[in-house]
Amino acid sequence: MEVIKKFTRVSYKRPVVALGMFDGVHVGHASIIRRAVEIARDIDGTAMVLTFSNHPLSVIAPENAPLAVGNKILRREIFDSLGVQVLFEIPFTKEFSRKTPEEFLEMLSDRIAPAYVVTGPNYTFGRFGRGNGRMLIREGENYGFKAEVCPAVTLGKKIVSSTKIRALIAEGDLSAANELLGHEFTYTSQVVHGDRRGRKLGFPTANLEIDDKHSMLPNGAYLVRVKVGDEIFNGIANVGDNPTFKVAKRRLEVFIDNFSRDIYGENISVIFIEKIRDEKIFDSVEDLKAQLRADLDFLKSKL
Repeated sequence: MEVIKKFTRVSYKRPVVALGMFDGVHVGHASIIRRAVEIARDIDGTAMVLTFSNHPLSVIAPENAPLAVGNKILRREIFDSLGVQVLFEIPFTKEFSRKTPEEFLEMLSDRIAPAYVVTGPNYTFGRFGRGNGRMLIREGENYGFKAEVCPAVTLGKKIVSSTKIRALIAEGDLSAANELLGHEFTYTSQVVHGDRRGRKLGFPTANLEIDDKHSMLPNGAYLVRVKVGDEIFNGIANVGDNPTFKVAKRRLEVFIDNFSRDIYGENISVIFIEKIRDEKIFDSVEDLKAQLRADLDFLKSKL
């Protein structure tokens, strides 16, 4: 998949463009992208996604910007797996926010010249979000493309949305969040130096800072898989403040089973599978070590 980071003029064979923010790329987003890929195959065209590298509200109203569910690395991987050939991942700026719907459509037509545009029912574009799916269908022919608005996806009679997924993650309902996502909730970040306490306990951990702009599960221990480079390992992740040792800053500590490499400074992805237990304070270091051994036994029995 080719990634383009500027809204520049390109030339591709009969582009079919999926439009949206696609945060987390949940099952509803995936249905839109699959439809664009399907159309592209039917007309021997090029399957494309046009999205932003940052959420528009982070520029328009930063105080209202939603927490991120996924990240650009995971989003690109999912796009690629769905068959997207070209990804436009452009920054949303104040200048861009002032574009009228008509100006956006002119830019789209001039720079990509899509044959088809595909989006979801809640997609808006242009200044104040005045452009929508109905406008795409109505005005598309004037700009040289046909438009299709995919219906909302429902699971259990509830419409799938990023807002609902954020709420489920905050509540700790990992199973329901993963179902709506269509894949496991994943957090990617750089491994930073910790206090090396885990190593002294016999359970060395990779420490990741928790971005306060990113959705995160409640404090506790979780079964996880950890992606390091192209390899995937089983592990146990602890989200929290490490109250036994009175650590003030909330963080993510990951024990990677059968792993001993130095990965400080590397980005790793923590894929959350199942909650093991709530975070708790231990009366002694020996009690903590016993619990960690029990967690490891549980890991080996499950994964």
